Amino acid sequence: MFYSAIAITIQHRRAVWNNAAKSLMSNRTRRHKLKILLRIIAVVLVLLIAGVLFDLYYPRTSKLREFDPDEVARLETAMWRSYYDKEHLKLFNQLSELMRTQYHMPPLRSNEVAYYGANAAFVFKQGKERQDYEKALPDLKKFYGEIRKISDIPFDVDRVSQLELEWWIIHRQRSQHKPGDLDRALAELQAEIYRVPVEQLLEHGRLRAEAMTIRDTKAEQGGVTEADWAKIDQLLRQSWRSLAQAVTSSSSS
Repeated sequence: MFYSAIAITIQHRRAVWNNAAKSLMSNRTRRHKLKILLRIIAVVLVLLIAGVLFDLYYPRTSKLREFDPDEVARLETAMWRSYYDKEHLKLFNQLSELMRTQYHMPPLRSNEVAYYGANAAFVFKQGKERQDYEKALPDLKKFYGEIRKISDIPFDVDRVSQLELEWWIIHRQRSQHKPGDLDRALAELQAEIYRVPVEQLLEHGRLRAEAMTIRDTKAEQGGVTEADWAKIDQLLRQSWRSLAQAVTSSSSS
């Protein structure tokens, strides 16, 4: 009996030691796996932060004269529809696509710039008079400021932002302006951006203004049909093709 009790005690202690050893090894294994997991997370975070910084701040240059006029027209038509339907998110996404495909901005930067542009548009939309409209100017300056950072053309951000706002106001207050004012305001904006004589861009302005007039007139008459939007898209294609030809010819002369 005595020896049996001793044997049982020894076996029990061995079992306790074995369990303790297994538990210790298990804890060490878990700690090792946790360290590996934390290292992986740290590496991912570093790569993610580096990617964000590269996207937002790495110097890039975009050749503003090299754009697809038909694609710009398609996106502008879509953005007009989103703007008048008060579809904020759609307008943001369409403008972000424009920044990526035509200004060659990386994804995060294109979203940042699209936010400034879309926000400016809807701040302006809520306005009733010039003092209200001018509240859109800070976002317009941020919008064009970001484009200027990557532009190969040294345009004046403040001047371009003011010209953008000015044609918005002329369009909103079109009943107070004589025919041709909107055409010229649109041409003056692009002339300032592309450093081209405004006379070379009057056709661009006229065609784009004509597209706006169709939209406005049809809306006042009860609604813009799909056929109307097709006509608007066609005029915008002609307008942006005219601009592309003018700025390309100017740069090569």
